[in-house]
Amino acid sequence: MAQLKPVDGTDVFLWKYLPSLALSAVALSIFSILTALLTWRVHKTKLWFCIPFVVGGMFQVIGFGIRIAAHYYTNEIPPFVLQNIFILLAPVFYAASIYTVLGRLIRSVRADRLSILPPKWMTVIFVTGDFVALSVQGNAAGLTAKENTRKVGESIIIGGLFIQIALFTFFVIAASVFHVRMRKDLKGRSDPPLTVPWKRGLHMIYACSALIMFRSVFRAVEYIMGGDGYLLSTEWPMYALDTLPMVAVQAVFLVWFPDGFSDYERESGQYMRLLFLKRKSTPA
Repeated sequence: MAQLKPVDGTDVFLWKYLPSLALSAVALSIFSILTALLTWRVHKTKLWFCIPFVVGGMFQVIGFGIRIAAHYYTNEIPPFVLQNIFILLAPVFYAASIYTVLGRLIRSVRADRLSILPPKWMTVIFVTGDFVALSVQGNAAGLTAKENTRKVGESIIIGGLFIQIALFTFFVIAASVFHVRMRKDLKGRSDPPLTVPWKRGLHMIYACSALIMFRSVFRAVEYIMGGDGYLLSTEWPMYALDTLPMVAVQAVFLVWFPDGFSDYERESGQYMRLLFLKRKSTPA
């Protein structure tokens, strides 16, 4: 029967609780289904920029699979470290695809002039920042398994999480500014509306961004409180404030899948015609 044990030859406990087998199995099942559906959708639509999102889903599946094993091996360092790394880093991969969606959305309606950042640089800037957050958190996660480096590891992870929060804050501001400008630009026109589902895309971006930011704030507070704090020494907060929001992120991305921004030529041509008609009708 599984029980909480210290690391072999020491009196150090990696876990403050015995990880729930049932909760890990439920999370594994849900993420497996959502990731399988998303993989099928990406393959069907050939939207390869969504691959990082799929990788994020796979990270969740692997993480909770290892967490199931950790239920029986609470005295072993590898399961503890690996499940933490995979579950901690999964949202960073979600973010990479979400960042790309905004740039594609703006280009698909040829509204570059309405963006506070050139769309061609938007993906580069945000994904590069995302990679920095990934590297910082990934390199620090392993340090939390050892007592003498735990504090350092937790501090570095907090830094990585704040990088992610700052990125998402700026990203949401960029999306919001574009949204407001786009609405003003189209307001009062009698021209046929654009067929690009740009509003749906922005709603997906807002929902996923809010959920990931909420989760990142929770994780930052969790590590600020430390290994002996309530959030890290109790299991339910992780499922309620991390796992459930990330399930919601995958579900939202799947339901509002960004498959309406790939036909650039047809849609951008339509938008350029609207601009031409607007300028032509404006008195000199």
